[in-house]
Amino acid sequence: MSSSGAGRPAGLIWDLGNVLIDWQPIRAIAAGVGLAEAERFMAADDFDFMAWNHGPDSGGTWAEAEAEVRRTHPHWAPHALAYREHFAASLVGEVPGSADLVRDLHAAGVPMWGLTNWSHELYPHAPARFEILRLLEDVVVSGTEGLAKPDAAIFELTIARTGLPAADLVFVDDRHSNITGANACGLDAILFSDATGLRTALRERGLPL
Repeated sequence: MSSSGAGRPAGLIWDLGNVLIDWQPIRAIAAGVGLAEAERFMAADDFDFMAWNHGPDSGGTWAEAEAEVRRTHPHWAPHALAYREHFAASLVGEVPGSADLVRDLHAAGVPMWGLTNWSHELYPHAPARFEILRLLEDVVVSGTEGLAKPDAAIFELTIARTGLPAADLVFVDDRHSNITGANACGLDAILFSDATGLRTALRERGLPL
């Protein structure tokens, strides 16, 4: 499929977490230490869960990440270790309406890919649970590649794998920093807030929805 002539995008690249898959890390942590402790951990002034999680997302191992938290923040070690141990609990389900967009676009013959910041070790949970991922041509997993959004290199790698020009692709993500990074690489990037708004934005671009 080509956007030549029609001016519409030739394909889409989807972020996964909190765009297609409802990811709530606090649920995994709570499964290990209880909800009150999980909330205290996630709100802590002396520990940044998302920054810590970015290590495995960027290609590091969970063993390394957990050893580091034991060394630097031993009082938070049980909380941090609960995340990987109970990771499946963090995957709540499909984000309402988003998977329907994937199904509709797939049925219309629009090729789609995934680009996710996800650790190599934990990513297998996703295709095992979410059949929607089978409708994507491929998923670029940051932890597998050793590159993570918003680094330009992972956008360039993903664009190359699609075989399409960046200008012919739409990228959908829920984080401003990733939208900025995608735009810098020539992608038409849409900040996701809900599936209804996204359906409208994609239809306005000429996609068959």
